[in-house]
Amino acid sequence: MPPHEADVLRGTLDLLILKVLLREPMHGWGVSQRIQERSRGVLDVNQGSLYPALQRLEQRGLVRSEWQQTEENRRAKYYALTPAGRRAVTAETNSWRRYVQAVEFILEG
Repeated sequence: MPPHEADVLRGTLDLLILKVLLREPMHGWGVSQRIQERSRGVLDVNQGSLYPALQRLEQRGLVRSEWQQTEENRRAKYYALTPAGRRAVTAETNSWRRYVQAVEFILEG
């Protein structure tokens, strides 16, 4: 049985969130939409996974949050990278690329 996208996403969600927030601060729904758009609809992050991940990243000091008004004049919690979060994006991206390359070696072999 092929893995479901959510299974693949589970281990990489933190990196995807950090990468999306590297461009600009964003509310949770925006983060979810950006991941879906950038993956061309392959990855769909549900709220049950997204918000615990955002809380985890905030507890690790990689993300900070504050309440702001959205473009639709609604109140939402916006998330932004901290300096530690910016450093983590680079480290996690390099680690992920090594992992993908190792899997490629195995699949080709």
